[in-house]
Amino acid sequence: MPSGSRTSTSTCTTGDGVQAAFWEDPRVLTISPARASAHPVPADRLAGGDGRRPARRAARSNVALPAGTGDAGWLRAFHSVVPELIADFRPQVLVTQHGADTHFEDPLAHLAVSLDAQRAVQVACHELAHAHADGRWVALGGGGYAVVEVVPRSWTHLVGIAAERPVEPTTMIPEGWRQEVYARTRQPAPRRMTDGRWPVSWAAWDEGYDPADRLDQAILATRRAVFPQRGLLP
Repeated sequence: MPSGSRTSTSTCTTGDGVQAAFWEDPRVLTISPARASAHPVPADRLAGGDGRRPARRAARSNVALPAGTGDAGWLRAFHSVVPELIADFRPQVLVTQHGADTHFEDPLAHLAVSLDAQRAVQVACHELAHAHADGRWVALGGGGYAVVEVVPRSWTHLVGIAAERPVEPTTMIPEGWRQEVYARTRQPAPRRMTDGRWPVSWAAWDEGYDPADRLDQAILATRRAVFPQRGLLP
C-alpha cells in the first residue's frame, strides 16, 4: 500500500483480526456488522472496538446485531452506519468481505438475512466504491456453510455485480448445474437466484428511532461511540 493511501474495509463478520492488525494505523477504517455475542461484553467493545484508545481519527465500528436480525434490520444497520463513515473517510480502495453466513439457512451466525438482502448490500458496496474510491473495490468471500443453498448463489451475484454484469434475481438456475449438485451432494439445489424477497426494503435511520428496539439501540450505540471520533456528531 503506498504511503498515505487510505483503505476502508467493511466486513460481515466480527473483523477482530483485521482490526487488531491495523489498530494503530489511521489509514485504515474497519466497519463490521455482526451478531452480538451471547456473553456480556462492554458496550464500547460492541460498538466501537475492543475498549482500547483508537488511533487518531481512526474508527473501529462494530455494529452488534441482535440474534435473529432479518433483512430490514440488517439493511437498516448497514445504511445507518456504513455510507456516512465511508463518505467521511474518503478511501482510495474499498475492501469488503461478503460472508454468506448471515443467511437464514446458515447454521452459524444466527441471523435471518435472505440472499436478496445480501445482494442489496453487494450493490450498495459497488455504489460506494464508485462514489468514494474511483471504483477501486476488492470484493472478497467469507464465511458460509450452506454450501448448496446459499454460497454459490450469493457469490455469483457478487461476481456479477463486481464485473458490472449483474445477475437478475429472477434468473432460473441452469438445470445442468442443478443435476451436477445433486449428483455430488444428494441435495436439491435452489431453482432461482432469489429467495423471493427482491426488491428488499428497509427504513432509513432518519425516518425515526425506536428506543425499545434492540437493533436501533445497537445502531445508536455505534453512532455515539464512533461518529464523534470523526467529527460527524457533536
